[in-house]
Amino acid sequence: MSLLIYAESADGKLKKVAFELASYAKKVAEALGTSLTAVTINAGNVSELSKYGVDKVLKVTDNKLANFNAKAYADVVKQAAQKESSKIIVLSSTTDSLYLAPMVAIGLDAGFASNIVGLPLSTSPFQVKRTAFSNKAFNITEISTEVKILSIGKNSFGLVENATNTSEENFVPTLNEIDFSVKVESIEKASGKVSIADADIVVSGGRGLKGPENWHLLEDLAAVLGAATACSKPVSDIGWRPHSEHVGQTGKPVASNLYIALGISGAIQHIAGINSSKVKVVINTDAEAPFFKVADYGIVGDALEILPRLTQKLKEFKAQNS
Repeated sequence: MSLLIYAESADGKLKKVAFELASYAKKVAEALGTSLTAVTINAGNVSELSKYGVDKVLKVTDNKLANFNAKAYADVVKQAAQKESSKIIVLSSTTDSLYLAPMVAIGLDAGFASNIVGLPLSTSPFQVKRTAFSNKAFNITEISTEVKILSIGKNSFGLVENATNTSEENFVPTLNEIDFSVKVESIEKASGKVSIADADIVVSGGRGLKGPENWHLLEDLAAVLGAATACSKPVSDIGWRPHSEHVGQTGKPVASNLYIALGISGAIQHIAGINSSKVKVVINTDAEAPFFKVADYGIVGDALEILPRLTQKLKEFKAQNS
């Protein structure tokens, strides 16, 4: 019996979230006295998983799985769990994993708990701590089924190295042709940018930037910080930025280590979508903006004036410490 994780990858390269998942799952596996197995889909080099305690990697390689397909991917994870007799399957909270997690749970007749923010509080009964009410509260959830699906909140555990010897095994699951009845014609991806899903730092702009012609100021700051760029819903609605950059409850959820909001007042839907971020910084001309009530640090002022100065200071700091 082995604890199983699905280690996500993109373009053949493992995502950072895969290593955080392995770090978390290794601690759970050690507490239960069992081994840790990862299943990957069309990932190239998986050796780095050994740094985080993965004992075995089941490598699935199939051109049919080149594009994400929730049903097919869920079936792969299900078959991997059955092969390893896994009673606990740990998934991330990325968009892809949140799609496939309920399907894996149905396929394995398993209990499913999402938004987990820590190691299990107990294993008998099996209890976990989860966020609730748009990250405004926590609850304790007990999973009583034999097989359990755990979905871990992004950046809730971090990377913990725990080096081990890892074996690799080619795994060929049975693919159901009906799962591929819907064809993906193309996928548009931003190139040369840090993705919002994988970013430790997110720099986000609102209408306070006054127009798309000023967005280069935000992008300059993001470049210095190695951050992803994002925007509020009104900005994407009026066409200043693509909808793929819209973050918030109705856009992409953000759980970064640092979230910087520039000219964003802080509507409740926006706050709910970024509330899992560890440190929140806001720059706004309106001292009464709702964002200041939830921010860890705030500056009352015009982002267009502050941004160039902040970016320059950070460049100087990096130069002095490089």
